[in-house]
Amino acid sequence: MNEKTVISYPIPPEVSRVTSALRKVGFEAYLVGGCVRDILQDVKPKDWDITTNAKPEEIQELFENTFYENDYGTVGIVSETEDPTLKVIEITPYRSEGAYTDKRRPDSVSFHGKLEDDLKRRDFTINAIAYDDSKGQLKDIFEGLKDIQDKVIRTVGDPHARFGEDALRILRAVRLSTDLGFTIDLATQNAIIEQASDLKHISMERIRDEFSKMIMTKNPMIGIVMCQKLGLLKYIAPEVESGIDVEQNGDHIYSVWEHNLRALQHSADRGWPLHVRLAALFHDIAKPETRRWSNEKKDWTFYGHDVVGGRVTRKVLERLKYPQKIVDSASALVRYHLFFSDIDKITLSAVRRIVKNVGPENVWDLMNVRACDRIGMGRPKEAPYRLRKYQSMIEEAMRAPISVGMLKIDGDKLMEVTHETPGPKLGYTLHALLEEVLDDPERNTEDYLVKRSIELIKLPIEELKKLGEEGMEKKEEAEEGELAIIRKRHGVK
Repeated sequence: MNEKTVISYPIPPEVSRVTSALRKVGFEAYLVGGCVRDILQDVKPKDWDITTNAKPEEIQELFENTFYENDYGTVGIVSETEDPTLKVIEITPYRSEGAYTDKRRPDSVSFHGKLEDDLKRRDFTINAIAYDDSKGQLKDIFEGLKDIQDKVIRTVGDPHARFGEDALRILRAVRLSTDLGFTIDLATQNAIIEQASDLKHISMERIRDEFSKMIMTKNPMIGIVMCQKLGLLKYIAPEVESGIDVEQNGDHIYSVWEHNLRALQHSADRGWPLHVRLAALFHDIAKPETRRWSNEKKDWTFYGHDVVGGRVTRKVLERLKYPQKIVDSASALVRYHLFFSDIDKITLSAVRRIVKNVGPENVWDLMNVRACDRIGMGRPKEAPYRLRKYQSMIEEAMRAPISVGMLKIDGDKLMEVTHETPGPKLGYTLHALLEEVLDDPERNTEDYLVKRSIELIKLPIEELKKLGEEGMEKKEEAEEGELAIIRKRHGVK
């Protein structure tokens, strides 16, 4: 077994406490998997995994707050730390596995005391390195360190055998390559191509999880291209492939395929969340289906691709078993991604309809998808005046209107306390109260307004009318002031 001394890495005390406790009673304990890979790249691990020759029940006897709810011997230790990467530390006994007849999980698992056999069952060499944190030494029998240094994804042993054990490893290889910026070695690539169809045996939930991780990397465009080149995309979202080599009209310099990928990449460059990235990838997914030649325009048209695209996106995401919230939000973003065209004809009522259609919680994400669409066309990255105008109008449409509805008293309450019947005096009184509240917002309490309304209602109607009209003027001035601030912030008129 190859042992190398490595640069000491500051292992969190929550982790070293676990490995020390195992060794103290005579067991072996090594850090293993992704956390070791991250350490060797000087990256903070996202989670911590430990392997040992202790059996599950022996592990549980040593620690409090454990859980053991699987067939693979993995025991979770719950930590009280606030660091999410240390909340649960997983310990798995050394194990060997039987055949994988369903290409998803081993038919049998046995626990024994050999680290070498445990490392042999792992997927890729970069994940098959064990680290003894007490000695600062690696156990690296498959030269995973060299592959990390060379930035190569390679299976442990025969790639056909590893992918035959768990076909999801086929997709995981591409996801890791995308995430880490590594290449996939030729033998592993060839095995991926030859065994891509085995993904049909994998549940959509597992495929979805790997796909989502890929989409959430810094370079998802590369991952999608690799999936297509290696024959995997047809088992994930074949609808995306339909855009390959589909030309667009003069406004677009890229095919539908490349345009969607560039839109996705921009969403990643901006660090936007999963539902926005999915919407960016799928926003023009229905263009091939709706593409028609116009003899009048002498160009291609894609009428209704937003409406059809919303339906297709929902179908794809439901097939991939995404949570309903993501399905609803992403498909709505695709459905309404065109929203406006002519800023001279936009009305606040139209803007309010858009807000209603996608929901206030999604409207700014809609703007982000529109930005992805623009960048995907090869346009400049700065927001043009039109986009800033949309943003300004959305903010105007969503702000709380300045009206008597802001008051902590309404017409019903006013009639109750003043014994006034419905008529102009009630309206004048409410607007007079509004003027006072605009001057001093602290007056907007029910106690003050009730007391003040009783005083106002006793005034002659002409005097009350004058106060009410002054209140309406004050309201208009306040409205104009707020809108001016919003428009100035967005640099529009």
